[in-house]
Amino acid sequence: MEQEADSNGVQAPPGAPRPDQARTAAEFTTALRALRIYSGLSYRQLEGKAAARGDTLASSTIATALGRATLPREPFVAAFTRACGLGEAEAQQWLDARRRLAVAQQPSGPHTDPVPPHAEEQTTSHTGEVDRDPQRRHRYRHLRLVAAAAIGAGVALGVQTLLLPLSAPDRATSATRPVRNLAILAVGSWAQIHPARTPRLCVTEGRDRTHRYATAIAAQSPCAQAVRPRTYIEPVGENLIQIQWHHPKYGIGCLTLLRHGPGRDLIEPRDDCAEDDPAQQFRIELVGPPASAHFRLRPAATGQCLSVRDQDTVAGAEIVEGRCSGARDQEFLITLIPPA
Repeated sequence: MEQEADSNGVQAPPGAPRPDQARTAAEFTTALRALRIYSGLSYRQLEGKAAARGDTLASSTIATALGRATLPREPFVAAFTRACGLGEAEAQQWLDARRRLAVAQQPSGPHTDPVPPHAEEQTTSHTGEVDRDPQRRHRYRHLRLVAAAAIGAGVALGVQTLLLPLSAPDRATSATRPVRNLAILAVGSWAQIHPARTPRLCVTEGRDRTHRYATAIAAQSPCAQAVRPRTYIEPVGENLIQIQWHHPKYGIGCLTLLRHGPGRDLIEPRDDCAEDDPAQQFRIELVGPPASAHFRLRPAATGQCLSVRDQDTVAGAEIVEGRCSGARDQEFLITLIPPA
């Protein structure tokens, strides 16, 4: 596939977000968010990538900067784009776009930088950005504040742009496979999880059919439904993963085993993601021969198995934790979404 060239002739990776198309500071930060999703890297991984290059880029700084509608400072843009895997020429393209926008919005006074020093390190209030309807409440983490912009990025850049892992050298040469019998990259992979008995269904957003628990939970639903969170699997240990949902409205949340209260044994997306929380960790175990590609998902907090409630095969059936029985409803298919 041929690379796209910007107005200065710089060859950008195919399908990459284009900073030269940004006309406002808000559109520029939207493009930065899309670049982060395009890279397939978490904030923690971006911090590590930046440190390996000698840059300083704290994950908290990334979250704050991408949550604003104002221009980040130039050092942040340079370190962030390089951490996402862009070369120097492509990173310079982002800096040029940032400077163009900074000049355009510069007031007539003596100030030369519209963003005060250390602006990315300040905290902001996101009042009004969370859905307060208890029937629609999601506990997605701080990245939910970028969800609306991610929708705009998806329209402007194409849905596939948000799914493509960045084809940078450090990504292409990664040979580490942290999960046996499943070719998940060390930095994580986009995926779909299907109940093995009903592969036309996907593990996605649903509701507790008993109505005892009001918020969104994991359930099996048709994969072709119009709106659903996208699933990203991130390794956190040997054969141990965290399952993230990238929701078009609520941002990113980690699937969490509920161990108490009316939602006990259900799986809920929560915003308080922590890679050391066993309630958000799932162990992957191959069931049968490798060619079958059937897996058990076992919450690290209990060692039990995920299954479909009441062994139901209908759309809407909840994913729950239960005793490992070897039944077919405790087997799942994991389909990785490859680069375009």
